[in-house]
Parts: sequence; structure tokens; C-alpha cells
Amino acid sequence: MEALLYISVFIIAVAIALFVIYVIKTLKSTTKTLEQTSATIKSLEGQMKGITAESEALLQKTNALADDVQRKSDSLQVLFDSSKDLGESLKSINHSVRQVTTKVNAETSRNAETVSQAVQWGQAVLDFYTKFKQRKQQLEQNQSKEEF
Repeated sequence: MEALLYISVFIIAVAIALFVIYVIKTLKSTTKTLEQTSATIKSLEGQMKGITAESEALLQKTNALADDVQRKSDSLQVLFDSSKDLGESLKSINHSVRQVTTKVNAETSRNAETVSQAVQWGQAVLDFYTKFKQRKQQLEQNQSKEEF
């Protein structure tokens, strides 16, 4: 019976030894996996630092570009304001010209009768002068014929 006890203890010892060997192999495998995971995480940290640095540089460039666009937009705003002022000035000039034209038309309408009479008198004077010159020429021609 004692032999059975020693054989049982031996089997238990071998089972524990096999269990310990299996646990050691599992722990070694887990250690390798954890080391690989750690290396991957370190690599990712490096890549994230690079991405972060590039993102910050890109953000700074974007901000600089936005500031440049804002400055250029502000400088163009002056041009648009000037164009608006020019348009308003031209509108004012057009309004003034319309008023003057309206006044001239009104004065012309009121003075149309006077202008018509002045033109008739002018025509009459011109006709009188033309007839006077013709008679003078005829008299001179008649006198020159009599002298011959």
C-alpha cells in the first residue's frame, strides 16, 4: 500500500510539474505578446507625435492663410466702398442733369413764342438786307452800264 501511496504522490508531482511547465510556457508566450504590444504602442506613440506635430503645423498654416485672406478681404472692402461712393456720386450727377434738363425744357416751352418771333424778325431782317444788297448791285451795274 505504501507503494501505491508513493506512486500516487509521484503522479501528483509529475502532474504539478507538467502544470508548472504549461503555466511557464503560457506566461512566456504572454510575455512575448505583451512585449510586441508594448513595441506597437511605442511605435503608435511616435506616429501620433508626428501626426500631432504635422497637425499643429497645418493648423498654424491654416490660421496664417485665414489671416491673409482676411487682410486681403479688408483691402478689397475699401475698393467696394469706393465703388459704392462712386455709384452714389454718379446717381447724384444724373439727378442734377435731369433737373437742369427739366428746367431748360420748361423755359424753352415758356419762351417758345418769343423765340419764334425772334426767328421771324431775324428772317425778315435777313431778307431786307439781301434785297438791299441786290438793289445796290443793280444800281452799280446800271451806273457802270451808263458810263460805257
